[in-house]
Amino acid sequence: MSKHHERHYAERIGWLRAAVLGANDGIVSTASLVVGVAAAQAPRGDVLIAGIAGLVAGAMSMAAGEYVSVSSQADTEKADLARERHELEHDTEHERQELAEIYVHRGLQPALAQEVADQLMTHDALGAHARDELGMSEMHSARPLQASLASASTFAVGAALPLALALFGPANLLAPLVAGGSLLFLALLGGMAARAGGAPIGVGIGRVTFWGAVAMAATAGVGMLFGTVV
Repeated sequence: MSKHHERHYAERIGWLRAAVLGANDGIVSTASLVVGVAAAQAPRGDVLIAGIAGLVAGAMSMAAGEYVSVSSQADTEKADLARERHELEHDTEHERQELAEIYVHRGLQPALAQEVADQLMTHDALGAHARDELGMSEMHSARPLQASLASASTFAVGAALPLALALFGPANLLAPLVAGGSLLFLALLGGMAARAGGAPIGVGIGRVTFWGAVAMAATAGVGMLFGTVV
């Protein structure tokens, strides 16, 4: 008998979120910085220095922020599991009934719910309560280091794209070239992320390009208003 293997979009949530967030922030923040500085009539060298500084600072900020955030989630998960483990050791019958009630609320008949709870408690009591009572699963478990590295690396890749445009583009067209090219990169990113996550591609493209355009327009306005490196 052949085995049927299914792949679900939910399996991609962890890495997809970190990758899209990192790359999107890298493109938007660096492109906005470059456009703002270029709009202030700064020399290309100053534009590149500002962009590179933004890349390094942004990547480190993303790494630290993601690590702290996901570590806090992991700490909460560990605390919940420790509490659940203690309750299983000291009040097993109550936990058994609690699990059965969960299955009744999900639509099982009480007798069947009790049988399912009994079997799962025998097989892996903590795992059953973590999954069905606390909503935890291996698929969505917090991985601070993985999330930190994914966010930092994808931010750097995203930030490198507008920097490349600023480096190789004509000096007198830096602002419009970086803005237009970055919007194209954002559209590609939004489309790929939507496709990977099973969402409508047009929606994914529209939301990232819209907010990217707003950010770049705002910083360009600041640069033109003050006429100085910002």
